[in-house]
Amino acid sequence: MGVAAKRSSMTFYSNGEDHYSHRVRIVLAEKGVAVDILDCLESNKPAELADINPYNSLPTLVDRELVLYEANVMMEYLDERFPHPPLLPVYPVARAQSRLWMHRIHREWCVKVDTITAAKNEKEVELARKELRESIIGIAPIFDEMPYFMNEEFTLVDCCIAPILWRLPALGIELPEKQVQPLLRYMNDRLFKREAFQASLSEAEREMRL
Repeated sequence: MGVAAKRSSMTFYSNGEDHYSHRVRIVLAEKGVAVDILDCLESNKPAELADINPYNSLPTLVDRELVLYEANVMMEYLDERFPHPPLLPVYPVARAQSRLWMHRIHREWCVKVDTITAAKNEKEVELARKELRESIIGIAPIFDEMPYFMNEEFTLVDCCIAPILWRLPALGIELPEKQVQPLLRYMNDRLFKREAFQASLSEAEREMRL
């Protein structure tokens, strides 16, 4: 009964195709949180979502009376609520640096991913694809210095970029293998092989790399 009660206390309304939902699912899996994951689509959201979330948006995390509807807030809440393993550095300066990296990833990568997936304007999509590809190629060398993104340990920053790197084929982005070897080792040998990462994948995400 205790396990069932724990399981039903947290519900995650997740879009199985969306990289913001995916980053939260990675955190949930890394922490081993017992959670009911409801796989939804923007076009077919559960009716109760509009009652609990003023924006009726995905992803949404419900933990008893608490309702969260911003992905990074969810990630930090889960990291504090379930402290082990920690996914942000302990010290304030290092934590602030991690948050800045998350902010930069949003501005420089996530916005472009959103433009590509929205597919509203062909010229904008091609420009976003080109800029995202160049930006990813540009950061490849840092993975020769540290095993994870600017860190010795896996952190929330990795949780933000992993869904984007996983989606590269679906986004129409091919990387020049010779130029990005350190990044490919990070992706294929460390990131994608993590047990929690594999557990986090939705059915739609698995199909992205069949």
